[in-house]
Amino acid sequence: MAPLEPFSIAFLGAGAFAAGLVDAVVGGGGLIQFPTLFSVFPQLPPATLFGTNKIASLCGTSYATYRFAGRIAIPWAVVLPAGLAALAFSFLGAHSVTLLPKAMLRPLVLVLLIAVAIYTFWHKDFGSLDKGHVVGRRSIAVAGLVGAVLGFYDGFFGPGAGSFLIFAFIRCFGFDFLKASLSAKCVNLCTNAGALVAFGWTGHILYGVGLGMAACNVAGSWAGSYLSFRHGTGFVRVAFLVVATLLIGKFGWDTFRG
Repeated sequence: MAPLEPFSIAFLGAGAFAAGLVDAVVGGGGLIQFPTLFSVFPQLPPATLFGTNKIASLCGTSYATYRFAGRIAIPWAVVLPAGLAALAFSFLGAHSVTLLPKAMLRPLVLVLLIAVAIYTFWHKDFGSLDKGHVVGRRSIAVAGLVGAVLGFYDGFFGPGAGSFLIFAFIRCFGFDFLKASLSAKCVNLCTNAGALVAFGWTGHILYGVGLGMAACNVAGSWAGSYLSFRHGTGFVRVAFLVVATLLIGKFGWDTFRG
């Protein structure tokens, strides 16, 4: 691969920073980071871009999780089964990238995003308070199912996985937006790690580009974490709706254009 031009390097860094900021607040950084990679490397296989994207995402999410965990207790009873399931199924999802057509997912994801956005907008108190549901066997099973389904989705496709996780943790376990955001980050660590192993195993990673973007993604994660703590649950809720709306626009455009 030829050396990158200064503009391309700056463009990749800016995209990674913005993705880290958005991911730290509410997920959805893939909406920014993957298109940035595709713009600079349109000739590369999608699997290579996904693998490179995962390096930056893993580093940024790790830092954001560290920042959030310093302020909010991790609900391990839910996060652990969800994370373990996500780790295994994200590996399977990433391994399936070259085998299945992603176009078949777009209409389904579009419908789900619209439903999530309408539900969150309509229920004004959704995610405003931590209701502290008691975690029993049923909750652990639901957490494992959430981790498996969204883990496979994140490994196979990705955009919107963080937003879906936040919605699931609020809807299924009564978390507020900040606690759900932390839980989603913990599970995202597992999905990124599982997918990264699969992409690395098959040689679909540009390590130099990925590590450079990782530094910018971590810087964005710091900024996003700061904004979340400064402005609280209400800010995260608004950011969630904004990102969901942008994802709906992106998926709607891609679906109907195709």
